[in-house]
Amino acid sequence: MIKEEQEDLKHQQIKVEEKEVYCSQGEKQIELKQETDTCMMQEDLKHQQIKVEEKEQTHHTESEPTRNQERRKPFSCVICKKRLTFKSVFDAHMRTHTGEKPFSCVNCGKSFSLKQSLTEHMMIHTGEKPFSCVNCGNSFNRKRSLTQHMMIQTGDKSFSCVTCGKSFSGKYNLTQHMMIHTGEKPFSCVTCGKSFIRKQSLTQHMMIHTGDKSFSCVTCGKSFSGKYNLTKHMMIHTGKKPFSCVTCGKSFLQEPHLTRHMMIHTGEKPFSCVTCGKSFLQEPHLTRHMMIHTGEKSFSCVNCGKSFSGKYNLTQHLRIHTGEKQFSCVTCGKSFIRKHDLTQHMMIHTGEKPFSCVNCLKSFSHKANLTKHMRIHNGEKPFSCVTCGKSFIRKQDLTEHMMIHTGEKPFSCGNCGKRFCQKNHLIRHMRIHTEKPFSCVTCFKSFSHKQCLIRHMMRHTVEKL
Repeated sequence: MIKEEQEDLKHQQIKVEEKEVYCSQGEKQIELKQETDTCMMQEDLKHQQIKVEEKEQTHHTESEPTRNQERRKPFSCVICKKRLTFKSVFDAHMRTHTGEKPFSCVNCGKSFSLKQSLTEHMMIHTGEKPFSCVNCGNSFNRKRSLTQHMMIQTGDKSFSCVTCGKSFSGKYNLTQHMMIHTGEKPFSCVTCGKSFIRKQSLTQHMMIHTGDKSFSCVTCGKSFSGKYNLTKHMMIHTGKKPFSCVTCGKSFLQEPHLTRHMMIHTGEKPFSCVTCGKSFLQEPHLTRHMMIHTGEKSFSCVNCGKSFSGKYNLTQHLRIHTGEKQFSCVTCGKSFIRKHDLTQHMMIHTGEKPFSCVNCLKSFSHKANLTKHMRIHNGEKPFSCVTCGKSFIRKQDLTEHMMIHTGEKPFSCGNCGKRFCQKNHLIRHMRIHTEKPFSCVTCFKSFSHKQCLIRHMMRHTVEKL
């Protein structure tokens, strides 16, 4: 038996006196196993600093529900106290604490703590997707991915956020969403300390430090750090857009893009600025906006020294120096630095203008243009010149106006060297050297500027009179 002395209340320590255990017959020691178990128990008590209150006949007072739980789940984790039913599940659970990953992929060497995870991973190499959607035919390599996909099809979102009321199709998505409210980012980079909500985001981030881009496109040769990014890229070549909006029918390459698009119809902007109250569709947009208040611009161009609040903005800016324009229009071949600019350009060909003015019903291809247009009706001119006080509807107009005061003329003609403060003035000037796009329907005389054609047409009008 283990005799426990009374708890010393003054020092809050537990002293356990060891006694040799003897059999009732012949005073022989019991089996070594029992003695070993007793020693192990004493060590656990010492290391974990468990305070034990002396109670007589403890085994008689133990509750029936506790004993039932121990019978149902006999395997208990000494680290987190979680109880499990089967030893195989218990062994797998312990690997989450030890970090052991005994199951390795023979193709790429990646290791996993569960055999099931390795089986699912192998499908990436084999291309096997055994779980198919009966509605759209989309296939998945994991059953839970199909289940989540089906919830999108049916619109089932049974997991709701108690903070903002937003609903999700899966508990995992809700758990990740809750971290936005709590600020929890449990996955941290050991190299730079940056933290992430999802483990997948950390894995992708780590490839920035390692430079690993092992997934290559067989069509154009572009390399990616993850298969998911390669799969998304391949859709550019195939034209496949599997995620469609049930309201307007617009299709998207990725599910998150569809989710963001749906917010246009619902008007939802879940990310709000605590300083000015402005709301945004996406968290990165809020993060960039917050830098307006803080003035933070931590990304600088090595060529011209210009600073930016985000790495994405710096990357786009660098293309001005390199001349890279990787986004090309399939209709006319015109190339652009940013994908957003290509999207806007495509609306010229499609004629799409989804944003309409409620006052004059004029339509625009972009919301930003509608916002600028609305200032004509409300008289708002938020951009003012600090030199002369003149106000403008658009920031671009103010920038061009400031060149009057500074004398700056950054746009130069390559033929004659004449300089202009606005790019559209240079474009009009270039027509003198290259083209005359405005023709008279009466005499077919051509002009480089529309204004010159209008003056010319007046001559024909006078002649007719």
